[in-house]
Amino acid sequence: MVDQPSPDRPFRLGTRRSPLAMAQAEETRRRLCDAHGWDESWVELVPVIASGDKIQDRPLAEIGGKALWTRELDMWLDEGRIDAAVHSMKDVETLRPDSLAIAAILPRADKADVLLGALSIDSLPQGATIGTSAPRRAAQLLHARPDCKVVMFRGNVATRRAKLAAGEVDATFLAAAGLARLGEGGIGTRLDPEDWLPAPAQAAIGIECRGSDEAATRFLKAIDDAPSHAEVMAERALLAALGGSCHSAVACLTVRGEGGLVLHAAIFSPDGAERIAGEQRFAEGDPAGPTALAEELLARAPLSVRETFQA
Repeated sequence: MVDQPSPDRPFRLGTRRSPLAMAQAEETRRRLCDAHGWDESWVELVPVIASGDKIQDRPLAEIGGKALWTRELDMWLDEGRIDAAVHSMKDVETLRPDSLAIAAILPRADKADVLLGALSIDSLPQGATIGTSAPRRAAQLLHARPDCKVVMFRGNVATRRAKLAAGEVDATFLAAAGLARLGEGGIGTRLDPEDWLPAPAQAAIGIECRGSDEAATRFLKAIDDAPSHAEVMAERALLAALGGSCHSAVACLTVRGEGGLVLHAAIFSPDGAERIAGEQRFAEGDPAGPTALAEELLARAPLSVRETFQA
């Protein structure tokens, strides 16, 4: 626990080592220093190689799911080796350890996906090969273009762009927020998130700490963006109620409406043939709305969709 950071005892932010994760940690440090008037040396970035970064040749669902992105950071938090951990919230499993708390969500960036290799989904060549390891992206693509072929495609932004340039696939997807945070915004074709629904919690940076660490919680609350926090928690509540896993194709978009939030969501069969969509309006902080939407979607879904969920 750090009552007041200093050069001799900085506030330690754990992060994955990937370029995007480091950029997100840098943004978190900058916001903390601005909010509290700290010198940059008072916040130390502590990188860890996550299990998910070590294994690149298999889909996450086959090797442990989203926990591969958080396992090492969770361990370091529990051991007191770091004071907080920076996460891409779309990569954080829905059920978290009771000892940890999501203390802050930074202002959410562009939620859209970007298509690289073609000007639009419709303009993809007949029978095109698309690289993605995300069930959501694969199912949405196959729903719109069942003639296309999807192949497993993992790696950081630079790796995936290199594979595309080498001709391994005709096209792939990246998150607009990630590209912008790496200074590569403006490439590819931005897909309208109202038509091509994003992943739950896409474009959100979250910072987690030990729930018992009052000082860390206080420091992080100063950089929490309440509207973004409400959106992310609503989308995570939807996932929790669906019982979604890394095998589940779930897409959603939260927008602000009169009197609260409107959550648009769709679930798919893995082959994209089935798409069940709906929306729900509810007050911020009320998990009953996302839960009701999840129950409705599952009730209307055929077995080919329901069997990909745990619920």
